[in-house]
Amino acid sequence: MSSDQYDSALDLLRRLPPHSTSANLTRICALAPSLTEELLSSVDQPLQTRQCRKTKKEYLLCDYNRDGDSYRSPWSNEFEPEVEDAEFPSERVRAMEVRMGEAVEVYRELYYEGGVSSVYFWDLDDGFAGVVLLKKTTPKGSSEGGWDSIHVFEAIDRARTAHYKLTSTVILHLRTGNDALGEMDLSGNMTRQVEQDLPVQGDGSHIVNVGKLVEDMELKMRNLLQEVYFGKAKDIVGDLRSIQPLTEANRDKATHQEMINSMKR
Repeated sequence: MSSDQYDSALDLLRRLPPHSTSANLTRICALAPSLTEELLSSVDQPLQTRQCRKTKKEYLLCDYNRDGDSYRSPWSNEFEPEVEDAEFPSERVRAMEVRMGEAVEVYRELYYEGGVSSVYFWDLDDGFAGVVLLKKTTPKGSSEGGWDSIHVFEAIDRARTAHYKLTSTVILHLRTGNDALGEMDLSGNMTRQVEQDLPVQGDGSHIVNVGKLVEDMELKMRNLLQEVYFGKAKDIVGDLRSIQPLTEANRDKATHQEMINSMKR
């Protein structure tokens, strides 16, 4: 794999519309198959859903539950389709994965009032790691939107504490339009990272600690999107488009300038 090709592919994806990342990523992989594994593991894209064959419950697909063309269901702990010599989390880590999945389901219903969530854990030499996935979409129509949260973390065990490193990415897509106003498409992604040492008293503490880190990070990113990004977009639209006629605005501006000049005399 050429590093120049890889850098060029990432640069191209950053310049294309974020809501088309999945389609554009597929096209780039078709043009340069040698980049497929590296791009799939490094490029965040809107999450896809699949139904578990055994439990009939939906789960989310990502690079962390993928083995080739198969994906592991968090509900049955089986790969679909089946994979020979597949790697599974240890019994201890799988038990934490199930408990974390149950906790995230409650969180999703309280905060999102629907959607789909999935949790995947895997073993590390000195601890464990995992990913918490959340997805909520609106029905397609004149207005549609989607929210994807990807929270990847590492938990390194120490004496009475654990060191957590959390990397969170939010992918947002909003689209609306009508004959009178035209179409508006607002999409993008944001990534933030935090590291923290927290006390641990058994495996249950890991569930609480990771859950708190994810909840706090989501709250910060939602506030940042609302206050900074949406606020800035509103200001720009307000400057570009005004309900007040241009002649009236110019007259008010001239009157204001006259008042300032008279005060300087």
